[in-house]
Amino acid sequence: MINKVSRAEVRTKKHRRMRHNIVGTTERPRLAVFRSNNHMYAQIIDDTVGKTLVSASTLQKDVKAELEHTNTVEAAAYLGAVIGKKAVESGIKAVVFDRGGFVYHGKVKALADAAREAGLEF
Repeated sequence: MINKVSRAEVRTKKHRRMRHNIVGTTERPRLAVFRSNNHMYAQIIDDTVGKTLVSASTLQKDVKAELEHTNTVEAAAYLGAVIGKKAVESGIKAVVFDRGGFVYHGKVKALADAAREAGLEF
């Protein structure tokens, strides 16, 4: 009998492999993205001290108030603009993008493109 590995396990394994090469430093922190069925989360993390510098998600009241649905490409693009704006305000210009094992397509790509337009460099 064939045992099929779940998509979540495949994604987690991809993310572990990617994290060997992606490290956020003080000069270039890591922009980590997580996408659930209903929401998206983005954090900018300095891995040298293990501290989250900036975060945003579709669960936040100010973000959620602007969105009709929290699980669409448009919501991801808005979240990318919010995280980019917060990062630039806190003095972060360049980041390393960590897609979290997700395919760079759809919501993840929309978030990344909007963050670039907001002023982040990666």
